[in-house]
Amino acid sequence: MEDPGKEAAILSSWHKNVDAWTKAVRQAEIASRVAVTDAAIVNAVVAQGPKTVLDIGCGEGWLVRALSNLGVAAEGVDGIAGLIDRAIERGGKFSVLSYEDFAQGAWRKPVDCVVANFSLLGHRVVADVLAVIPTVLNVNGCCIIQTLHPAFSGAPYCDGWREGNWDGFSADFSEPAPWYFRTLNSWLALFTASGFTLHELIEPLNPQTSLPTSAIFVLCPIPKSRGHGK
Repeated sequence: MEDPGKEAAILSSWHKNVDAWTKAVRQAEIASRVAVTDAAIVNAVVAQGPKTVLDIGCGEGWLVRALSNLGVAAEGVDGIAGLIDRAIERGGKFSVLSYEDFAQGAWRKPVDCVVANFSLLGHRVVADVLAVIPTVLNVNGCCIIQTLHPAFSGAPYCDGWREGNWDGFSADFSEPAPWYFRTLNSWLALFTASGFTLHELIEPLNPQTSLPTSAIFVLCPIPKSRGHGK
């Protein structure tokens, strides 16, 4: 069920938690990222060999900087101006761009890879963004998404909005954002509807529990069929 109020609440939360999030990332306060997911997304992107990357929902910019340090021409966009300000502080190519504007075609520079690292939290707006990504990819380009593993996220296993929390984070955080849960089947159906085929599913394991910490989807655009004239 669509709920514009939930989508707005996601943005409100991130506006209020810019400083707390930046501190948590830069001071390595998020154990799962340090142990598993940061390296997992970097490795997944590098494995595809892109020369140019767009990080959508880039936050304070760590992934763009990590890829740039490996020789990839990476740029980041985010709808939260405060996060882009923090990203620019440490160097790199960043700009403010909302998901809504992206979905309306505001990004016009073709890239080899679009990456979304734990940044697809909403419902309809996520579908709108995914539908546009194939149009900004170069030939043989790909989209890489890391998200909570649907089977191990602790949420009831059916599509729907979930209340957020900052469990495990510092007291600096406030107003947790809601998020929209999708089952694995729903993710796959959404990818197909958006013009993608699943090239690879990566399930990074938590070394302590041997359970998947996240799911990484490597997507390739579905080739457009060519008509045969008479």
